[in-house]
Amino acid sequence: MYLVTVLRNLLSILAVSSDCPLHTPMYFFLSNLCWPDIGFTSAMVPKMIVDTQSHSRVISHAGCLTQMSFLLLVACIEGMLLTVMAYDCFVAICRPLHYPIIVNPHLCVFFVLVSFFLSLLDSQLHSWIVLQLTIIKNVEISNLVCDPSQLLKLACSDSVINNIFIYFDSTMFGFLPISGIFLSYYKIVPSILRISSSDGKYKAFSTCGCHLAVVCWFYGTGIGLYLTSAGSPPPRNGVVASVMYAVVTAC
Repeated sequence: MYLVTVLRNLLSILAVSSDCPLHTPMYFFLSNLCWPDIGFTSAMVPKMIVDTQSHSRVISHAGCLTQMSFLLLVACIEGMLLTVMAYDCFVAICRPLHYPIIVNPHLCVFFVLVSFFLSLLDSQLHSWIVLQLTIIKNVEISNLVCDPSQLLKLACSDSVINNIFIYFDSTMFGFLPISGIFLSYYKIVPSILRISSSDGKYKAFSTCGCHLAVVCWFYGTGIGLYLTSAGSPPPRNGVVASVMYAVVTAC
């Protein structure tokens, strides 16, 4: 599944870049969405495979911080790009005559760059906060990935302020993209229902249907992973959530 995921995303990038009819904002965002998918699976699945084959699940403190930082980076980029794609659907359906003017190439590149730099800032802030903590050595994380909520549990120093910041930051970078997607579809659905022809409704729904399915799967598995890591579940639940989020979401 890992090889299929990487190959599928690389082929999607190649198809969009080589086929002139696909040089549209929607496919531009889709091709950029493939990179975080590849990065997300590559940060988690190879380590899972090595651990399975070697029967050793040890990871160093530096390796754990690196994995956490990279996962936060690509997950945040993916969430922001999904929000940008929701805005693209909104303009295409609700403002079709102004679409070429509003969603121009410069704006598309700007959205991608802003998504990357904000995600990089968020990732580095999390890493900096975790570095300030005194972490207990030789402990077990009941999950397949290193995430801030797990590392905060291992801190033996007072981390109340760091906890507040991390949860506030996670809420902002999670709540705002979801709010943008919800607001876009709040405007999209009535516009689709007002379309008189059945062919027009079908085309509009098909445009947004795949995007909405990816949004639900991405945030659904992400929330499941967060809840299993934030609480104290049986280890199997955390494993299942990690695998679903790492492999199935990117496929």
